[in-house]
Amino acid sequence: MSTRDAVAALKRLGLPNYQARVFVALQELGTGTAQEISEVSEVPRSQVYGAADDLLERGLVELTESSPKRYRPVSLGAAREQLTNRLERERERAFANLAELRTATPDRPDDGSVSTLRGRQPIDDRIAELIGEAAAAVVFTAPSKQSLTEGIETALRERATQGVAVTVVTAEKALRERFAERPIRVIVMGEDNPADFAGRALMIDEGTVLLSVATDDEAVDEEAMWTAGSSIGRILAQFMQSGIESGTDRNA
Repeated sequence: MSTRDAVAALKRLGLPNYQARVFVALQELGTGTAQEISEVSEVPRSQVYGAADDLLERGLVELTESSPKRYRPVSLGAAREQLTNRLERERERAFANLAELRTATPDRPDDGSVSTLRGRQPIDDRIAELIGEAAAAVVFTAPSKQSLTEGIETALRERATQGVAVTVVTAEKALRERFAERPIRVIVMGEDNPADFAGRALMIDEGTVLLSVATDDEAVDEEAMWTAGSSIGRILAQFMQSGIESGTDRNA
């Protein structure tokens, strides 16, 4: 890793630019005066003192009382722990503040809009959340075992236990045994019906629909759209139901 990469990484961990550059310079020097640090880091000497003092407060450097003063970095293990703990505290503080600011309005009003999501984790979370809101029926299309995360499986089992009609449509025969002890209907579709497995699909109470597909983008491996309380949701639900029934008949 280059010096520039190291500085950039530390900035992503929360260190301001000058502090990151001073800390990286000290890794190269081992110990150094403000002048020596300035020459290696290209931080103005007048700014090195403030940055080094801030690093001292963070517990990332030690100060040797000499003339001139010398600074020495703590071990990388100690630095890692300090930065990790600080990030954790900042995360908790940030989300506590956001929770206070968040309005009391519903998180997802059924206003008939169509929303999009990008990324596997947000889509997994939304699927599990929508399943948890089901009142009468859930139909989830899982093209593979990987489509069914632990969170989604837990949500399906909980709704089924509470009397919601849960159906899983898949090409994986193993999923039938996976849900054998639960009141969950598993439909294993044949290879002659590939259109049903273009991606994951979810239908809730015949009005809420989520459809997702894999992408070729390494940064965003999955994209999805979903809608609730809309005419397009009801139309898509009808198409899904018709496709399931057609596929079931062909595989009977």
